[in-house]
Amino acid sequence: MLERTFQLSANQSTVGRELLAGLITFLTMSYILFVQPAVLSTDFNGQPTGLDAGAVLLATCVASALATLIMGLYANYPIALAPGMGQNFFFVSVIMTLAATGISEPWRAALGIVFIAGLAFLLLSLLGVREAIINAMSPSMRNSITVGIGLFIAFIGLKNGNFLVGNPGTLVAMTTQLLNWQCGVFCCGLFVTAVCLVRDIRGSMLWGILAATVLAFAAGEVSTPDRFVGLPEIKTSAIFKFDLATAVSLTCAPFIFVFLYMDMFDTIGTVIGVSEQVGLTQDGKLPRARQALTADAIGTVAGACMGTSTVTSYIESSAGIQQGGRTGLASCTTAALFLLALPMAPMIAAIGSYPPITAPALVLVGSMMARNVTKIDWEDRTEAIPSFLVIIGIPLSFSIADGLALGLICYPILRLFKPGTHRTPWMMYLLAAVLLAYFVFVRANS
Repeated sequence: MLERTFQLSANQSTVGRELLAGLITFLTMSYILFVQPAVLSTDFNGQPTGLDAGAVLLATCVASALATLIMGLYANYPIALAPGMGQNFFFVSVIMTLAATGISEPWRAALGIVFIAGLAFLLLSLLGVREAIINAMSPSMRNSITVGIGLFIAFIGLKNGNFLVGNPGTLVAMTTQLLNWQCGVFCCGLFVTAVCLVRDIRGSMLWGILAATVLAFAAGEVSTPDRFVGLPEIKTSAIFKFDLATAVSLTCAPFIFVFLYMDMFDTIGTVIGVSEQVGLTQDGKLPRARQALTADAIGTVAGACMGTSTVTSYIESSAGIQQGGRTGLASCTTAALFLLALPMAPMIAAIGSYPPITAPALVLVGSMMARNVTKIDWEDRTEAIPSFLVIIGIPLSFSIADGLALGLICYPILRLFKPGTHRTPWMMYLLAAVLLAYFVFVRANS
């Protein structure tokens, strides 16, 4: 049955390999289970947003599991989904903005905005618009996304491992506290994982995470939870509590567009990046792209219904893919673990809330994704310059969407000035125009 559903042999994989890949993906993205409730329940001034932390945890687990399961069964891709980092902070800023305008219960209006944006995502996916965007991109552009995301992942890993810290003069710098336990746990996991990779040991990412976990517990950096099993406590439910009447007002229209933009290009960037890493593209196109993007859209709609911010594809899926995941069985495994996380919340909190444990996996996955830089046509400047902007734009802007937009705006413009080039798809010109208008009229005035 598993063979027929996921075509394991055709994808040169096994059940054991897919299960391990799903576990690795879950471990590297499990931090969202604990970050999301904290972010959405309190605004930037430390005041309650109206969303209950327990309700957000429930919504995060259920929506992530549903979207990831659809990705596995419908698209047969090893890509996991969960509420997006960055978009959750924007969600809180929307709540604060709506509250300042006098709207009562702004958190409900914000959920309504996400719900409407999710329906728009779904419509664009079913009509094949997002699939057309993916297929319109050149191989160089697609591979630049992979490299850019790789650098982004590595940067996040170094930051989570406390190896890179903020610096007023240089923006970032290596920490001077190299002998603290955070760096020690990070270096331990990095060393064990790297050695296992060099020795071609199966489960290398998992061994590194386990080694880092043991050291963190032994050093007292992670405390043993009082109880290992327990469901989240929910005081105020958020299920189907969105306010559509307020969300469709003129005041909320710009926020709907921004959520649409962020989810569309975050998802496109992630799907292309992980697909190129595995080699899933065929003749320059991504099979089942519509199914993959539809799964993402359904996740956003479900998340809004449950009570959380935009659900999107996760770049951490690359960790599981590097571990051997090739089919939707890995995604189904991750989906099951999201549901199992609900009663296991105390133990997962102990591990997932300490970033240095999973940071090494992100750094090494990033290094592996960077090898796609050799697939970019550096001799053709109309391909090389936009690709380079994507590569540096994603990590430096700390946004897949913004980095990708830099390259998408530049690409068709440069093509106009090079005679004799083959026809550039009209979709690329349309995208450039829309993105340029967005930056000029929306971002510049926000």
